[in-house]
Amino acid sequence: MTTTTWLIVGFAGQALFSARFLLQWLASERKKKSVMPVGFWFFSIGGSLLLLTYAIHRQDPVFILGQSAGLFIYMRNLQLIYKEKKDHAES
Repeated sequence: MTTTTWLIVGFAGQALFSARFLLQWLASERKKKSVMPVGFWFFSIGGSLLLLTYAIHRQDPVFILGQSAGLFIYMRNLQLIYKEKKDHAES
């Protein structure tokens, strides 16, 4: 891929990652209390995957470690959310 393509991947990842905060803020304003919408975790995963791809391309071990660790946390949060919904539906 060209340098421009890699920059697009990096900026797209950063845009997704940043958009999660906008999503969380809007959801909280709508509910008039602090909430964490499920979409926050999907934006986190998408942004993290793109940024991890970019970090691997750049061969930046600090960036790779940071994005890898976060990715597991975001996926675990989704797993916990869906488990809770499943348990609630079964009761």
